Amino acid sequence: MSTTEYEPPNVWTWDEESGGTWASTNRPIAGATHDKDLPVGKHPLQLYSLATPNGQKVTIMLEELLALGHTGAEYDAWLIRIGDGDQFGSGFVEINPNSKIPAMFDRDTGLRVFESASILMYLAEKFDSAFLPTELKARTECLNWLFWLQGSAPYLGGGFGHFYAYAPFKQEYPINRFAMETKRQLDVLDRHLADHEYLAGADYTIADMVTWPWYGRTVRGESYDAGEFLSVHEYHNVIRWEKQIGAREAVQRGVMVNRTSGPPEGQLHERHDASDFDTKTQDKIGEDA
Repeated sequence: MSTTEYEPPNVWTWDEESGGTWASTNRPIAGATHDKDLPVGKHPLQLYSLATPNGQKVTIMLEELLALGHTGAEYDAWLIRIGDGDQFGSGFVEINPNSKIPAMFDRDTGLRVFESASILMYLAEKFDSAFLPTELKARTECLNWLFWLQGSAPYLGGGFGHFYAYAPFKQEYPINRFAMETKRQLDVLDRHLADHEYLAGADYTIADMVTWPWYGRTVRGESYDAGEFLSVHEYHNVIRWEKQIGAREAVQRGVMVNRTSGPPEGQLHERHDASDFDTKTQDKIGEDA
């Protein structure tokens, strides 16, 4: 193991980009970098996002609500290209001062909603507690896993993913540290799912919707092309759960929205109506997402 030491200065200063894939989007200050209004569509729910795992949580929820018959969940999904810095435009910062996707504005209530878990709870409560149990025990278990994901995913994404895939050079210590934590989290899920169909028990809830885009894609080997490195084949119960959720048509639609990578037939850069899922996209439904 490398033992190269870094001596921290007495006062840290930001004097250059840190390097790596997302260096241009990282800075130690908040606020807008440029003036840019956000587009507004015809529906009450206006979503500004990108199909990263955090963005997919919300589009999956919206498509699930529509599949359940909640017509009021129709939405406009506008593409935010984070590599281009769209999240630092003045309109986006007004909705989310943290400049992270996803962000949503509800024209019915005049409320902004940011942070993916907050958005899913907001939507669940707006639409008759859909996918969020009301009985105390079941609701508590659902929220346990919802907040587990919100605390765990940064170790997978910003920790393991950054140092394994995006950092300007490889370092053994951080890769080992975050690989260990990612595998520990997968083991937490695998042990739990050995005795539970879904995260909160017998019912599919928002806890599954927030967790599947992160850990589902990990056991599919799609997270940072690190499936073999992390031996994801070991997590049989997570794999069963991933396939079960991935087979849902609403999930397969949701992962396409605001997607800019992968096969063209799996991308829907903007979504303003159910008809936007054209014939080529519909052919995708029924295949593995």
